[in-house]
Amino acid sequence: MGNMTSILAAKLAFFPPDPPTYQVYREENGKLVLPGVTADKNMDVHLLDTRGGNTIVATFWRHPFARFTLLYSHANAADIGEMHELFYELRAHLRVNIMSYDYSGYGASSGKPTELNTYYDIEAVYNCLQKEHGVKQEDLILYGQSVGSGPTLHLAARLPKLRGVVLHSAILSGIRVLYPVKMSFWFDIFKNIDKIRLVTCPVLVIHGTDDETVDWSHGKRLWELSKEKYEPLWVKGGGHCNLESYPEYIQHLNNFINTMEMNSARRSKQLNANPSITETKHNKCLRFRKRVAALKKGCCIVPKNRSP
Repeated sequence: MGNMTSILAAKLAFFPPDPPTYQVYREENGKLVLPGVTADKNMDVHLLDTRGGNTIVATFWRHPFARFTLLYSHANAADIGEMHELFYELRAHLRVNIMSYDYSGYGASSGKPTELNTYYDIEAVYNCLQKEHGVKQEDLILYGQSVGSGPTLHLAARLPKLRGVVLHSAILSGIRVLYPVKMSFWFDIFKNIDKIRLVTCPVLVIHGTDDETVDWSHGKRLWELSKEKYEPLWVKGGGHCNLESYPEYIQHLNNFINTMEMNSARRSKQLNANPSITETKHNKCLRFRKRVAALKKGCCIVPKNRSP
């Protein structure tokens, strides 16, 4: 029974567009490109090998004045070929770089979509951000929509210095989308209800109050379980796939990014104002050496305001 339920949940979790909405081409100079995306869009295409043995497509949308990078894990019924307009808008309004990717079996990515493969996929993308684009944990925000909340929280639970997480129409777990169970089973998939407890950075939850695919209760519970809660956005009347059309969506995201920037600036000031542990130990070491040198000369260091 458990195995059958797990298989059913997995089948309901993944709906890659068939046929894919795009292909990847290599120009004569070796540069990878997507059809319809011109050079002035400032976008790089990557083909990344994963631990699962697949090759996935990732696109890096660069903003010239970005402070942060948003790693976007999309929902289960789209591929990145049909999301260009959204990435343009997010990049422009939020002033961030956007790293998007297709799961194994989606778009031009090879393999089959499975829970484990999505974890391998986002790990490969994160490694690319570090090695190819020099992105640090503290400058990275993970964004997961619907099923994309699974790989997002998988990675977030492993990055203690992460700047922030955005959960958009997220799920508590695969089985809980089908049945309102109260406990986690071994055969469940995307156990976000357990992983959210391991995330230490600020978490923004966005969910529609009229979501008929993933009930609003999923978003509310994830927010309740977050260690560092950011003010949630409950979109009144919002469904599962239309939250971007509400003006409060981009406004709230922009406020979140601004808050993360202020937190980052405040943290930098604190680090600059306080001496490091190494500096403190070094200063103590210098004072100790002076005392030893004085004693060797037959002198006695007398504390101030005291008689010898």
